[in-house]
Amino acid sequence: MLYSSDMSGDALQIDQPQGFAEIHAGAVSPQSTTPFGSRFSIVMSAASASVLIVALGAILLFSATLPKLERFEEPDRALELMVSRTMEAQDGLRQSPEWQQWIAEWTAGSNEAERAQAIKWYQELVHATGDPFSKLRLAILQGESGHESDALAGVSTWQDLAPPLPFFGQLIEVAYGTRPLDQAREMELQAALAETLPAGWFYNQLAARLAQRANDQALLATVEQQRAVRGEQVQGWSRLLIQFELACLIIGSVMLLGIVRLRGQRTDILRLHLPGVPPPWPGGIGTAVLLRGGALGAVITVAFLSLAPVEHVSLRALAIPLANLPLLALAYVHLLKPAGLNFWNGFGLHIEREYLGRLTGIVLAIVAAGLWGEWVMGRVAESLSLTNHWTEWFDPNLVWAPGSVLAISLLEYVIFAPIFEELAFRGLLYAILRRRFQFLPAAFISTSIFAIAHGYGLIGFISVLWSGFLWAWIYEKTGSLLPGILAHALNNLLVCFAVMALLRA
Repeated sequence: MLYSSDMSGDALQIDQPQGFAEIHAGAVSPQSTTPFGSRFSIVMSAASASVLIVALGAILLFSATLPKLERFEEPDRALELMVSRTMEAQDGLRQSPEWQQWIAEWTAGSNEAERAQAIKWYQELVHATGDPFSKLRLAILQGESGHESDALAGVSTWQDLAPPLPFFGQLIEVAYGTRPLDQAREMELQAALAETLPAGWFYNQLAARLAQRANDQALLATVEQQRAVRGEQVQGWSRLLIQFELACLIIGSVMLLGIVRLRGQRTDILRLHLPGVPPPWPGGIGTAVLLRGGALGAVITVAFLSLAPVEHVSLRALAIPLANLPLLALAYVHLLKPAGLNFWNGFGLHIEREYLGRLTGIVLAIVAAGLWGEWVMGRVAESLSLTNHWTEWFDPNLVWAPGSVLAISLLEYVIFAPIFEELAFRGLLYAILRRRFQFLPAAFISTSIFAIAHGYGLIGFISVLWSGFLWAWIYEKTGSLLPGILAHALNNLLVCFAVMALLRA
């Protein structure tokens, strides 16, 4: 449980490392205050800062100017899979009890919004590639979303274009227009359609429309059965994920309310470890360490991602730990060791057994706060017609890579990223900023850099900003990076499972 009987005392007693009080009060030895004081070191710090500014600027430039569709070798294949599975999940949802439909709409948004979003993405793909199959799928989407006039207007000029567009135009005109259709012609079109489109949502929708127009009840029943089976399969995985997220949300919300209620009674309600933040090392040395380690990490990342073959995911996954090694090594030599600390007690990574229940409750509370924030952002974005571009969360390694590559990707996202990102952005960047600033400015600056480094659009930037803010806050209150690491890992795991449940099922 979060609140165990040991919390009934007046103060939480947590062991402090030897010399902590003197170091935190500023009694640092002369040797520990001057490792970067020479003129050459100042020049090196300035050069390192320039490298980091260029790296962050390159990320911003890349995110703002590079067309998102160029990040995939097969954007048409990726979007077809994503839209098909989303529509199949909606079909399966219609067969679910009303309460499940309500929960799904409450958490993920309305079906109308999903379809409108899919149409916009296909319009973007058609404009960028001119792919005839993408044009056909766009017309099917429009027709199935109640925009038959848009679909018919779009295909009106296809008859004069190169094959197979004239045939695609005939399919759309017959399916969504008013031209009569007899069963003989319908069978010809069905046979040609089966050879043209692979099995899936787009094929099933168009085949069902043709069967309806020709009053082919036998074929219509077969297609409807296929749609129902496929919808239930996709919805089944999504339903399990939603139930798991709801369990985390409910339990975590109870913990969160308990923390809020008891904060006024106990100032140390969340404390897990000392020292915490601000850290017991000089801010100037910490800044120099950050600049040098961050610059080396940026150079290593660029070199590693440029030289490592794309298909060697196992090599590319090592980029995260390798890029952070210089920063962590410098931090140990110049920050932790002079303060009489190591990584375990310097960042609060070791939690005493009696605090494990409290740690569990804190992690669930932070995960719940993150989910509530995502829900609010989703509703606000939907009301403002803002969308998170699909390329920002579609990961080919999670979707159609073999099992070995999938395992390595999960290791990267769920283990490497939470550990090393929390050490760098919260354990060092945020903590060193706290030497000079109060919580809010320190958290905002550090989480803004953290969000920029991910290279997402506006919605993704705000989402990462919110998560980073929560993890900085919990580090401030607990004195331990462990709650943030675990919440970060669980957050990434939920995202990975969401992608896999929908697209890999």
